[in-house]
Amino acid sequence: MSRQARKRRRAHNSAGPTRILLIGSCVFVGAAIIGTIAAVAFVLNVANSAPKISTLRPILGVGSSQVYAADGTRLGFVQSDVLRTPVSWQQIPADLRNATVAIEDQRFYKNDGVDVTAIFRAAVKDITHGSALQGGSTITMQLMRNLYLGGDQHTLKQKIIEAKDALEYEEHHGKREILTSYLNSVPYGTVGGQTAIGVQAASRIFFDKPVWELDLQQSALLAGLPQAPSEYNPFRHAGAARDRRNEVLTKMAQLNYITSDQAAAARAAPLEVKRGYFYSQRSESFFFEYVRQKLIDRYGERTVALGGLKVHTTINLRMQRLARKAIAGVLNEREDPAAAVVTINPANGEIKAMAESQSYGQSQFNLAAEGHRQPGSTFKAIVLADALSRGVDPYSTYYNSHPLASGWLPGYFEYPVKTFDGTYAGSINLVTATLKSDNTVYAQLAADLGESTVTEMARKMGVVSPLNSYAAEALGGLRIGVTPLEMANVYATLADGGWRNSPIAITKVVFPDGRVDNNWGKPHRVKALSEAVAAAETSILHQNVLSGTAVRSAVSCPSAAKTGTTEELVDAWLDGYTPNYSTVVWMGYPNRRVSMTSVHGEPQQGGHLPAVIWHDYMSAVLEGKSCVRFPTAKESISYRPFYGKYATTGHNEYIAPAPLGPPPGSSNKSKGGPLGGGTQGTGGAPSAGPPATAPGHLKHGGGERKTGGAGPP
Repeated sequence: MSRQARKRRRAHNSAGPTRILLIGSCVFVGAAIIGTIAAVAFVLNVANSAPKISTLRPILGVGSSQVYAADGTRLGFVQSDVLRTPVSWQQIPADLRNATVAIEDQRFYKNDGVDVTAIFRAAVKDITHGSALQGGSTITMQLMRNLYLGGDQHTLKQKIIEAKDALEYEEHHGKREILTSYLNSVPYGTVGGQTAIGVQAASRIFFDKPVWELDLQQSALLAGLPQAPSEYNPFRHAGAARDRRNEVLTKMAQLNYITSDQAAAARAAPLEVKRGYFYSQRSESFFFEYVRQKLIDRYGERTVALGGLKVHTTINLRMQRLARKAIAGVLNEREDPAAAVVTINPANGEIKAMAESQSYGQSQFNLAAEGHRQPGSTFKAIVLADALSRGVDPYSTYYNSHPLASGWLPGYFEYPVKTFDGTYAGSINLVTATLKSDNTVYAQLAADLGESTVTEMARKMGVVSPLNSYAAEALGGLRIGVTPLEMANVYATLADGGWRNSPIAITKVVFPDGRVDNNWGKPHRVKALSEAVAAAETSILHQNVLSGTAVRSAVSCPSAAKTGTTEELVDAWLDGYTPNYSTVVWMGYPNRRVSMTSVHGEPQQGGHLPAVIWHDYMSAVLEGKSCVRFPTAKESISYRPFYGKYATTGHNEYIAPAPLGPPPGSSNKSKGGPLGGGTQGTGGAPSAGPPATAPGHLKHGGGERKTGGAGPP
């Protein structure tokens, strides 16, 4: 090979590496350009696909809802697995705000919602470690995730969407508003199955105090939790929580939020955590749950739990305490049956008391509102109202009190009827039958009236439980039963002159934006009975308090009542009312098969311990209040002879009603006579003697007559 050829070969060989380097450089630059273009295109495409802030709706509940008693006392929070109570900027300690900025986004006050340097640094770190994209999110980006976007996948795509929305959000919101929103929306951890969202909920569950009472080291502990709430939970991992807190304190000192000495002192302090039960504590749990269900029926479960509602109710805490005290004072032995008390304001249907002997920890079953029990003879008030509404004269309409053997009523071959004590009075009028609570007379009266009409009257007066128009329903023999709340509403209809109100537990609901739903507190009044009928029945039931089965219930202000006892002594009732309160006392064992054959040494009936509970409770309720008369009817009833199959109408005499006065032995010395507007005393145990004014005897020839229009005075 010639020298020239060898030279050309050497030149060719020496040019190879240079050419390769040049080609490689071109390829690298081209790839970088293409990659950059692709990356930019990807970012732009993802950013353009991100929803606008204006189209997003918050995924986070506004806050935990609260329920209040009638006097404004908070009963508690509606239970939820998420706890949240937003607070204002001024309520958040400066140390907590500064600690959060120091550890989460130290350039928060300088960036525009996105920290590109921090994102790049986090991306490099995560790529080199082969993990998902962690860190780099500003406080504003985290706020977008917490408030609107959700999700816990730390992907590049999610970061881009968060960044785009953060930039848009910062255009319309100041730093103070953003930081306040963040501190009210970030999760701080879960304790007892409930997650604390926001600093107020976190402060309550970790320190058992409101956020504005936190000190420096407590603020630093909270600020460190959002990065890894489970790992830094101080109740589970105290060491990790302490290390994280100290990291926050060191960072605060580096950024001059605190001095080195302050940081050192705080790092040396104990964690000072204390499990708080602020959100789980509640009072009047049975009534509270009753209210919660009513709210859910209207608003749905999520709104009720996290809608930040302020629910104002009708419950009177003083009356609740008095009801429980009366029950406990009478049923004071371990093996005693349970009892429930319900009080309604007849004028508007507001539930003033809903109490029972069982604790909510023992059983969550609400005996007062959900306990369907047989009402016994308290249902006779409904039958009597039906009779009076038809003009049946209770004083001149007579029935034969005697045992009714099976087959006495066509179509009911297994319906024998007897009196409770096995004694029979012969021919008696409806007033006497009511005072004696004679089953045989009322069974015949209901048969004459018709089963379906008694059912219709029960509906009119407030019974909402299923009824079947059976003959035995007139005596309280129901297929399912009724609740004490229903029966309190039935007797409230009598107390309010024949007007039936739907029971009201909620007066208003206030939403976080200030809107008020006042529809809750509007009485729904329906005329069920005439004033004259209500007044006439009240007169009879008042006589029952004076000298009938309800005598033990008597208080020193006018009242009317009916007792009820079911077969085998399973249920015992005292349903009564004053002009201002309708109160029902039920007593029995929650297990329906247990009889009250020996409670405090005697078999129980409605006129025994339930009547005593009613007396003790209502005496305390009325103490210090002026006695109020039952209203006088402005109309009259045209009484007519009643010709039923079983009635013996036209008897030649009847007993006139006794005036409504205080019970025998009353200590009431109020002005204007026994029914004047004086003050009710505490009173002693009522006497079982005859009425204060003995009823007279008037002749009646069986024709039509009118009452004088005056009901009970």
